[in-house]
Amino acid sequence: MYRMYHRGPMSLQDIADDLVADLRGLSFAPPVAYVYNPLEYARRPYRRYVEKYGRGTKEVLFVGMNPGPWGMAQTGIPFGAVEPVTGWLGILEKVDKPPGQHPKRKVRGFDCPRNEVSGLRVWHWARDTFGTPAAFFRRFFIGNYCPLLFLADSGRNLTPDKLVAEDREALLPPCDRALRRTVEAMRPRWVIGFGVWAEGRARTALEGLDVEIGRILHPSPASPAANRGWAEAATRQLRELGIRV
Repeated sequence: MYRMYHRGPMSLQDIADDLVADLRGLSFAPPVAYVYNPLEYARRPYRRYVEKYGRGTKEVLFVGMNPGPWGMAQTGIPFGAVEPVTGWLGILEKVDKPPGQHPKRKVRGFDCPRNEVSGLRVWHWARDTFGTPAAFFRRFFIGNYCPLLFLADSGRNLTPDKLVAEDREALLPPCDRALRRTVEAMRPRWVIGFGVWAEGRARTALEGLDVEIGRILHPSPASPAANRGWAEAATRQLRELGIRV
């Protein structure tokens, strides 16, 4: 089924390290005022995540857009609200500080007192649906398309689709390449985007690979539909795609 994949897939940590190197020289125009890369300063918990849960093949790879200020930006884990990362995933590692932090969006790592709503929704859904991390990660894995957090001067979170065109054109190819390498490593049957934008990037990045692509509702509290019962919607949409949950 996977004849198009090259031999010797990279490890997830190697993919992350290459992506960090590819993105390091990029600069971003306004409205971006601050850029954090948790794959660098939160490398320890991210490495623990992929070593503990990212080995082997998976049936479904979920892909988010990019880190939120109270999730992956704090813990290095996609959708990584502190409470489920420590309490359910069992990960607690030292997090360094990114250079040039926004005064209202400082990284406190696992001491962060806030929990990202999207992260609570995603990981609580996994917990409530599958019971244990072992049962969930036997078939599923959660990653992010872009590892960078973008903040406006006000501290407002900026998603990659809000960047100026020239900056997006520089950002997308390395992220596409990393996603493609991740699929080569995990060989999922399905890649599921959290929302329309992540699904679209997956379709572009994975063109030619033997993998099904779909999407579920993004868990952001900015989505009225997500606020009306995201977990129920996610389960229903996955079942409609033919994914057993």
